[in-house]
Amino acid sequence: MKIALPDTRAQLVDYHLVGQPVAPAPLSPDSARVVYSAAHVVRDPFADGDITGQPALDWDATLAFRGHLASLGLGIAEAMDTAQRGMGLDWPTALELIRRTKSAFPKARVANGCGTDHLPPVEARTLAEVTAAYLTQVDAIQAAGGRIILMASRALAKVARDADDYKAVYRDVLAACDEPVILHWLGDMFDPALSGYWGTSDFSTARNTVLEIIQEHQAKIDGIKISLLDAQKEIEMRRRLPDSVRMYTGDDFNYPELIAGDAQGFSHALLGIFDPLAAHAANAVRSLDAGDMAAFRAALDPTVPLARHIFRAPTQYYKTGVVFLAWLNGHQDHFKMIGGAEAMRSLPYFVDCFRLADRCGALANPELAVERMGILLHGYGVR
Repeated sequence: MKIALPDTRAQLVDYHLVGQPVAPAPLSPDSARVVYSAAHVVRDPFADGDITGQPALDWDATLAFRGHLASLGLGIAEAMDTAQRGMGLDWPTALELIRRTKSAFPKARVANGCGTDHLPPVEARTLAEVTAAYLTQVDAIQAAGGRIILMASRALAKVARDADDYKAVYRDVLAACDEPVILHWLGDMFDPALSGYWGTSDFSTARNTVLEIIQEHQAKIDGIKISLLDAQKEIEMRRRLPDSVRMYTGDDFNYPELIAGDAQGFSHALLGIFDPLAAHAANAVRSLDAGDMAAFRAALDPTVPLARHIFRAPTQYYKTGVVFLAWLNGHQDHFKMIGGAEAMRSLPYFVDCFRLADRCGALANPELAVERMGILLHGYGVR
C-alpha cells in the first residue's frame, strides 16, 4: 500500500507503508506495572458558537475512546493536560467528563485531574484563595466517587513565594483527600506558566521539597507522576521515594527504559503517549508479566521516534498529534479540536507523524489511515 506524501521541498513522493498494526490484547488486573493512559477528548464539530468559548464535546466519541482504553486493561487518567485541561477544557466541562467516565466505566481504574484552573492566575492573590480553589475541585471529584491526581497549579506558581508556601497549600489540600492521590509534577516544557514550581528552578532543591511533602503525608499519597523529559532526574527521585509511594513516569521521551527499570527499581506509567500507543503499552506490559524483558523492549522501543516527534517543542502542543492519530485510527470522525488546536502543528509535522506511526505499527487500520491522510493533504491544497 502506498500514498503520495510531500517531501521537504513540497514535491510528492510515493511512500510505501511498512508497518504491521499491533494486535490488541488486554492487561491483567495484577499486571507488573500500573499503567494509565492520559486520554484526549473529542470536540463536537457541529456545536454552534465560537471555538474559543465554552467547549462542546462529542460525548459519545469521547466515552467510546475511554471504553477502548478500559478494554485493554489500561487505567484512565481523566481530565488531564492530554484532554486539553487548561488549554480549552474548562473546569465545568472537566467535572462533567469526570462524572460521565465514572458512570460509564464504574469498574475501570480511573484517576482524575484536580487543580485550580477555575481560578485564573491573574485573579489569584493569596495562598488561601489557591487552597480554596483546590478544595472546590477535591470536594466535587470525591462527591462523584472519583480518585484524584493533584495537578500542578498555575495560580499557586504565581502567588507562592518559596517552598514553605507550597508545603502549606499541599498540607491543607492533602488533608481533605479521602483516598491516596497521585501528585503531578509537570515541567515548564509542558506548561511555561509552571516555571519555578515548588519555589525554585533548581531541580535538586525542588526535588527535596517534594520529597519532604511526600514523607510528611505518605498515607495520603499513592504516587507521583513526573513529566520533566529527563530520565536521570526521574531515576534519582525514584530511588529516594518511600517504599509505599509509586513513581509514575510522565516522560514521553524515555518511557521504555524507565518502565523497564533497573536493579534498584522501576517506574509505573501515566503517559499521554499511551493514548495513541495504548495497544503497544498493553502488549509490552504483558511481556513483563511473562518475564520477557526483550519482548517488552521490542514492543516499545520502536515507538520512541514517534513519541519524540509528537512531543517535540513546543511540547504543550503534543495534543494535536495525539488527536491526529486518533482520527487516522478511526476513534473519531473528524480532526477538529476544542480551541482550534488542530492548527497548532504544521503539515510537515503531520506527514512525519504519519510515517513514524506506520513504521512502529501505530496505524491500526492502514487503509483508513491512508484515506484520511489523503483528506488532510487535500485540505492543504495537495493534489
